Amino acid sequence: MAQPIQTFSISAPGFYGLNTQDSSLDLAQGYALVANNAVIDQYGRIGARQGWTKASAASTALSTADVKAIEQLVTADGAEWVVVAGNSKLFTLTSGVLTELTYGGGGTAPTITDSNWQIVSLNNCVYFFQEGHDPLVFAPLVSTATYRRITEQAGAVGTPPSADIAISAYGRLWAASTAGNKNVVYFSDIIAGQVWSTGTAGSLDISTVWPDGSDTITGLGAHNGFLFIFGRSSILVYSGATAPASIALSDTITGIGCVARDTIQNTGSDIIFLSDTGVRSILRTVQEKSAPFRDLSKNVRNDLMRAVQGEQAKTIKSVYNPFESFYLLTFPVLKQVYCFDMKQALPDGSARVTTWDSIQPLSFCYLRSKAMLIGKPGYVGIYTDHVDDTSSYRFQYFTNHADLGSQGVTSVLKRLQVVVIGGTSQYVTIKWGYDFSGSYLSQSVGIPAQGVDYYGIGEYNVSEYSFGTSLQTLTAYPTGAGKVIQTGYESEINGAPMSIQRIEIQAKNGKLQ
Repeated sequence: MAQPIQTFSISAPGFYGLNTQDSSLDLAQGYALVANNAVIDQYGRIGARQGWTKASAASTALSTADVKAIEQLVTADGAEWVVVAGNSKLFTLTSGVLTELTYGGGGTAPTITDSNWQIVSLNNCVYFFQEGHDPLVFAPLVSTATYRRITEQAGAVGTPPSADIAISAYGRLWAASTAGNKNVVYFSDIIAGQVWSTGTAGSLDISTVWPDGSDTITGLGAHNGFLFIFGRSSILVYSGATAPASIALSDTITGIGCVARDTIQNTGSDIIFLSDTGVRSILRTVQEKSAPFRDLSKNVRNDLMRAVQGEQAKTIKSVYNPFESFYLLTFPVLKQVYCFDMKQALPDGSARVTTWDSIQPLSFCYLRSKAMLIGKPGYVGIYTDHVDDTSSYRFQYFTNHADLGSQGVTSVLKRLQVVVIGGTSQYVTIKWGYDFSGSYLSQSVGIPAQGVDYYGIGEYNVSEYSFGTSLQTLTAYPTGAGKVIQTGYESEINGAPMSIQRIEIQAKNGKLQ
């Protein structure tokens, strides 16, 4: 008697993001083994990320050098300034044009040998800190074309540290990690980034309070009136940071620190950072007296940490984008980005993770306009549309391995259907493989030319399909059989958004083995 055909559905493909950490056969169906150039949208669909386009014209002064740092300043009069560092030079970006800032201090120009600045803003000024370099300032209300040393700024008092780490928090600048001292945090006077030795300016020596006896400062963070001092393998939490005269050690955290300065991001309710065991967050409220940790990268930890080992810490950059609700980490050597979806945590507290390649950002900046800039060789780019400059990129999603509910029984695939939202004039390659072989059979199914306007601008912002929705059911008729099945879906993204709404697998049981 012929076996009946059974239908197996995945209604939220990839909803849980990547899981390369656990046994693939034991994973829930919402996990993915591959989710490349993908994001999880607000309705739980896995879809293609956006791409990038040039936000700046070619610059002779920048040439083809990497854009290593970008920052935005909004002055009191409402003017918006974007400053850019690359090719050992400083620039402003206005209306798509990079204009090199020249030295305007009146003396001998400072020597700049790299562009890995930590850039922060305070009181209508942008400040630049980099180890081994004189700290610099750009004050557009004074001059829109020049920069100078902080010591040459009007009203300057004292000598700011030639620090590698800096933040602007609680109305002052905080700086740490000079060539000769990795255990002192310096802070400026209130609303005066040029004053370092009078008023409420001062310093905090933490060399004797590291919980393991010694450590070095790798980053700074601020949240809820606390100052977080990150070491390589520990964290110090100081209360009273809003009034440094009363600052006091509130908590110490042992065994976890920050491995890269530019991975620290404040989300407004949390601080996220990269440790040597993965991406972590500090969950602290005013009422809590301890600092529990949440491991965002639990499901991809080994792969992520292999990526970290291949990079220089100073080249690992991050951004928190509240509009897109993701935290990004870029690894320039690996040419890969890890995207941590921050909309909703998984039950174990981890984040839903996807990866990106081909976009290859070197730095980031989230703007007040909700746009996100990225540093590229020779250009500043903007995260937008669904094309990488002028090139397509490949969206890839592979399910976990599954036995279709009958362990030890061979499944004979009869039909694969995938409901695709968006896309136009392109093919989706539907793949299937058996029994962990790593070898796939495939069929390519076309999406006709169609409108995709219902997606909205930049984010899928409708709760129901609108009139004329771009919804297609694509069907493949697979061959072969096996006890364990995996399916995959790939498409070249070239200007149109696309996501996967539902997968249906039709199969019948074969031999019992």
